[in-house]
Amino acid sequence: MAKVPGFAKAFAGRWRIVEMDNWDSDFLDLVEEAHLTFEGKSDGEIAFGALKGFLDVRYGARDGSACAEFSWEGHDENDPVCGPGWVMIGTAGRLVGHFCIHNGEESGFVCERG
Repeated sequence: MAKVPGFAKAFAGRWRIVEMDNWDSDFLDLVEEAHLTFEGKSDGEIAFGALKGFLDVRYGARDGSACAEFSWEGHDENDPVCGPGWVMIGTAGRLVGHFCIHNGEESGFVCERG
């Protein structure tokens, strides 16, 4: 089993998506609780609205802060979708990032542990 990068430990686990720039809070939990989850060396999951995707994650640093950059693929209302994203450790232990749907919308977002 490959060693988990040190930066990965700061992101490990399930994070609740509490805010997105382009979608309101009622939409976020449409199908299941909106979340971003980091597991193991490079795996994870994102879900909000009717979208669910699986992550391929790379950990590192951006502007001196721990960062997780990811590509993802999954489904939105049963249509295949994919795109890139990133997240950094923000203030008060929150994650702050950006999420894109290839040839579609994009949004900033905020997550809290849980």
